[in-house]
Amino acid sequence: MAMGMFLFSGVDTMGKFLTETVHPVQIVWFRQLGLFLGVVVLISMRGRSVLASSNSKLQIGRGVLAACSATLFIVGVSYVPLADAVAITFVAPFMVTVMGALILREPVGIRRWTAVVIGFIGTLIVIRPGMGVIHPAAVLLIVAASAFALRQVLSRILAGEDKTQTTVAYTAIVSWTLLSIPLPFMWQNPSSGLEIALLIAMAVMAAFAEILVIMALDAAQAVVVAPVQYSLLIWGTFYGFVVFGQLPDAWTWIGALVIVATGLYTLNRERLALKANKKSRD
Repeated sequence: MAMGMFLFSGVDTMGKFLTETVHPVQIVWFRQLGLFLGVVVLISMRGRSVLASSNSKLQIGRGVLAACSATLFIVGVSYVPLADAVAITFVAPFMVTVMGALILREPVGIRRWTAVVIGFIGTLIVIRPGMGVIHPAAVLLIVAASAFALRQVLSRILAGEDKTQTTVAYTAIVSWTLLSIPLPFMWQNPSSGLEIALLIAMAVMAAFAEILVIMALDAAQAVVVAPVQYSLLIWGTFYGFVVFGQLPDAWTWIGALVIVATGLYTLNRERLALKANKKSRD
């Protein structure tokens, strides 16, 4: 999971760098290309059974959300400093809690609801709406986080019905195909060897990162490895400073710490709930 987060942060950095000269849809298309090619190889090795799904509509919907969330993030991060953008998207775990309660009817106690409220307050500290500190494009990052959270909810529904490789295959194929539709109208030929190298590197790194995260989730429960995702903030700050000369201000750090603390608390409550359920079954 740590290696996956390191690679994803590098992918986000390259994506932000490329937004200066390349259309966001083209960037996301390349980002999904590596995973798509990996799925093609998987299908060639294991056959079409990889695509056997008990709920293809939900799988397609998850793929659409993947394309939308990735595109919105790239557009948003082109205007917002990288570390700030990462901090804002950490609102996703709280949205998963809310959507899980509303859509899946999962029980959520007062402590977790309190953590959700405090987490949103932390997000407001980072964005500081109405103060002109963060670009209005931060709203796109919140929408991207919402789409990502809904993807996670769909993943929970599909987890008991389809194999992980089936979910990955549908997500890759649907998202890449959807992004390919507008691509001819937005395509811009790379103007330098550096752009070509970055686009290829981004596709390869994104595919490897996705595979590493899937391996982590297969090896351990999500609540165990999920806290490692917050290392994105460390790498986002590092790359933001080295590549773009940007550092978060004090308020952004305060808001980010609030978000991370409440996020870790929420994950811990989920871990305890899973442990209690396991004991009750035993």
